Amino acid sequence: MAEIVVLGAGLSGALMAYEMSEQLRKEDHITVIGQGPTYQFYPSNPWVVVGWRKRHEIEVDLTKVMEKKNIRFITEGAKRVNPDENRVELNSGESVAYDYMVIATGPELAFDEIPGFGPQAFTQSICETGQAVQAYEAFEEFCKNPRPIVVGAAQGVSCFGPAYEFAFVLDTELRRRKIRHKVPMTFVTSEPYIGHLGLDGVGDTKGILESALRTRHIKWITNARVKEATEGHISIEELNDDASLKQTHEMDFGFAMMMPPFRGVPAVFGIEGLTNPRGFILADAYQRNPTYKNVFSIGVCVAIPPVTKTPVPVGVPKTGFMIESMVTATAHNIGKLLRGGEVDIKPSWNAICLADFGDGGIAFVAQPQLPPRNANWAASGKWVHWAKIAFEKYFMYKIRIGKSEPFYEKFMMKFAKIHKFEDGAH
Repeated sequence: MAEIVVLGAGLSGALMAYEMSEQLRKEDHITVIGQGPTYQFYPSNPWVVVGWRKRHEIEVDLTKVMEKKNIRFITEGAKRVNPDENRVELNSGESVAYDYMVIATGPELAFDEIPGFGPQAFTQSICETGQAVQAYEAFEEFCKNPRPIVVGAAQGVSCFGPAYEFAFVLDTELRRRKIRHKVPMTFVTSEPYIGHLGLDGVGDTKGILESALRTRHIKWITNARVKEATEGHISIEELNDDASLKQTHEMDFGFAMMMPPFRGVPAVFGIEGLTNPRGFILADAYQRNPTYKNVFSIGVCVAIPPVTKTPVPVGVPKTGFMIESMVTATAHNIGKLLRGGEVDIKPSWNAICLADFGDGGIAFVAQPQLPPRNANWAASGKWVHWAKIAFEKYFMYKIRIGKSEPFYEKFMMKFAKIHKFEDGAH
């Protein structure tokens, strides 16, 4: 008998639990440790801020789903991982032992690394649904007295798509309210150029996103390092390519949403051999930790080196399909170990991304996500907005029924020749 613990119940953790349940022997068990019973579909958070979605529409109570799949579900959260003892200490003080563990925690949002950052200070966030609800309330107040808006991603961010999405969604909503002409907008990013996305671009993301910003009269600052935020004001250092100071921008705002730096969660931060200096989990090509061979990791918590050296620290994003490839490979590899075999499946890390603009959008495919690539293209159009809505409905359906990959998804991926495994054979 083996006990498999999945640490985290978000996008990667929920899917991991579902997929792992299909790889178990009769005598094995799965325990999922989450920070609460509710799954939140974070890609829809920009829509929450402008009132296009209500919180309950993008949340799922996982309790009954986990029970139906015979998965033990602990919702009090983890205090500390003890990999030398193969156990996880819970916030209650109790411990859960494991034979294999999959870390799927996502990141900690490091608002404290920049003075004045975060919903408890002077900037808004869309990284969690509760924060998006707070931002909605702030945005409604803002619309009564329109002023400049600042949107972007600070140094240390490893997911830039939501910042672009939010800027364009805001632009669309402000035009619908007929107050866009009263709102100067600036997009601030740590990327070396617009459309870098932490991936050194995909296809012509640079040209497409620059054109979209220009068409919507959104100014931008790249190579940006945020110094601090105060009430209604943000201080930004723009760097040259050699990391020397180019210019300091002192900007007033009536509403600001800035993605914060990411780091590993406290439950794993600083464990030698398990994490890098930022607290992200070290993993080999099979998602397995090199030091603790019974520990795997998936999703945003995985340590991935930057694609290129940049003047301002820029992380590598972990997009939805890339995460799903990690999930499927990890489930199969643990399944092999349970039956006396060895890990032999590498995730493809192929990336498929839909970024909504409110009245259009951009889609890109990168196979694999990190360059050099076998496939590398980006396209834009109104169809992306409707595709994003369809994806939201489909993904929420998967979470509600407890199925990681329905048969028709497998069929479509095979038809499109987009594989989850590196060799493309599965």
